[in-house]
Amino acid sequence: MQDCNGDWGGIAVEDCFGDCDGIGVNGLEGSCCYEVDLDVCGICNGATTDASECVQEGYSLSISNVDIENGTLDVIINNEELVAGFQFAIPGISITGASGGIAEANGFSVSAGGVTVVGFSLTGATIPPYNGVLTSITFTNANDDLCLSNVVLSDPDAGGYDVELGECYILG
Repeated sequence: MQDCNGDWGGIAVEDCFGDCDGIGVNGLEGSCCYEVDLDVCGICNGATTDASECVQEGYSLSISNVDIENGTLDVIINNEELVAGFQFAIPGISITGASGGIAEANGFSVSAGGVTVVGFSLTGATIPPYNGVLTSITFTNANDDLCLSNVVLSDPDAGGYDVELGECYILG
């Protein structure tokens, strides 16, 4: 067996598994796998099959899955770096709760009331790069178009990110 230290005239390259001229690749999250094991987002052994769910460059929040009858909607986040806290408002509804999503999965405390939702971690946890449901909102009294406003996404050093907002949800 030849090694990667010049026995092949300096052209052999060690892959991420440590194999000379191996076919292992690094996934976007830093782990090693074979190309066949990458999902559409480039994550080793990931389960994503829809490219629209891959983390995109930048930071955004949008409203999705609005169900006026049941008083529910999802707030979708895309963040390319760690998020340590968030705040947003949705004027035009009375927010009664917020739960689930990546915020809950990462141990965030989420407070919701009036038109405002605030989320943070008491333990210093962060939300990793992600594209999906930040939190699900319950509400009453939908009487206007639903638009996100007063949005803050903060980094681990308490700085703010520039956030792009999705389109408003038009009632009626």
